[in-house]
Amino acid sequence: MNEKVLLIDDHTLFRAGLEDLLKRRGIEVIEAVGSGDEGIKKAAELQPDIALLDMRMPQMDGLMVLRQLRKNHPKLKVVMLTTSTNDNDLLEALRAGARGYLLKDIEPDDLVVAIHEIVDGKTVVAPELSSVLARFIQGEDGELQEDKAANPFSALTPREYQILALLAEGQSNKVIARNLGISDGTVKLHVKAILRKLNVSSRITAAVMKVEHDVRASASKSAT
Repeated sequence: MNEKVLLIDDHTLFRAGLEDLLKRRGIEVIEAVGSGDEGIKKAAELQPDIALLDMRMPQMDGLMVLRQLRKNHPKLKVVMLTTSTNDNDLLEALRAGARGYLLKDIEPDDLVVAIHEIVDGKTVVAPELSSVLARFIQGEDGELQEDKAANPFSALTPREYQILALLAEGQSNKVIARNLGISDGTVKLHVKAILRKLNVSSRITAAVMKVEHDVRASASKSAT
């Protein structure tokens, strides 16, 4: 990944840890700063391709910084990386042009996958908030679009579908394994099969697909 990443977070320990994590996974972090003001200045100076931005910061909060970054640099992909699961924070961030909304407890490998997907032009939201994303998409579209396929998950086995449903609830591999009485390794194998059959590259995208499908199916039933 050749894209240049800018980190903006007021928590020094988290910022340093995240910078080290990304660098060890081959992602170029060009700067890591502790305030929105610094972030805006560094974005103008260094011209990053993607910015990871905290929501809760003193003086200038994440939304204020996001709006300023999008105004100054329309092509910059801004990703909120936060502890906030507030629906309104997510919706306001998406409306302001954020290309991702991820939670700080995300697994490191999932974060790397999400960054790659965002760089490729996708919008990625934490699985725990995927139902909010689905409602947002519906609102932006004006009305629900009909599914091209009645059941996009028909290729999944019953166990794979069960695990996909748990992914959509935001459960980790460890929690799924404990709930189903199977090993972490078995869950990982099932998740790999799910991603392959759905032709997606991350569990986050698969979870969003599941939630969107459920919401649309529910809406169709209500309309009949």
